[in-house]
Amino acid sequence: MNRRRPRRVSDSARSRQRPHATSRSGRGQLRLIGGEFRRRKLPIPDSPGLRPTPDRVRETLFNWLAFDIAGRRVLDLYSGTGALGLEALSRGAAQATFVESTAPVAKALEANIATLGAAGHVFSVPVERFLATSSSKFDLVFLDPPFRQGLAVKTCLDLEMGDWLASDAVIYVETEHELAWSPPVPWQLHREIIAGDSHGRLFRRQSGTG
Repeated sequence: MNRRRPRRVSDSARSRQRPHATSRSGRGQLRLIGGEFRRRKLPIPDSPGLRPTPDRVRETLFNWLAFDIAGRRVLDLYSGTGALGLEALSRGAAQATFVESTAPVAKALEANIATLGAAGHVFSVPVERFLATSSSKFDLVFLDPPFRQGLAVKTCLDLEMGDWLASDAVIYVETEHELAWSPPVPWQLHREIIAGDSHGRLFRRQSGTG
């Protein structure tokens, strides 16, 4: 079977360490790029390492997801700014659950959801603890854990083994570029993108597999 070559984002959009956009007051901002809340700018609190996924990466990802968003139940793990989950809500997702363990960041995300009047709920707990609770089924999952902490592979297994995924779920996983790993058996690689230090992979879960 032919595999698509990973898409590469140009240097101007790629660094995971790139500072987020700043307003004149010095506070960071997240700009939504499509859908109902297009061009809305939301404040981001100062927190080490916190940054939204770059616009060009989000644009590519959501072009891939064009027919996989409307009416979907979304789970955004290690959500940080909530850029991916909020973008999905802007583009017609039915509801989104955000999991962010850093309390001030989670509180800011809750405020931004309220500002938008969007159907989102934030859990301010570690992802591992959240996934140890009784599960709900999600159609679309975003997973962007801190790099080089051994979190991505375990979290993917917890999602699959914990029965969190709809039979035809779509999962986006972003990891450090050098990480070699194999996804759970039912997940089939659909697209991938390389952006600086990160490697994003979009998987489709095959119903009836596993």
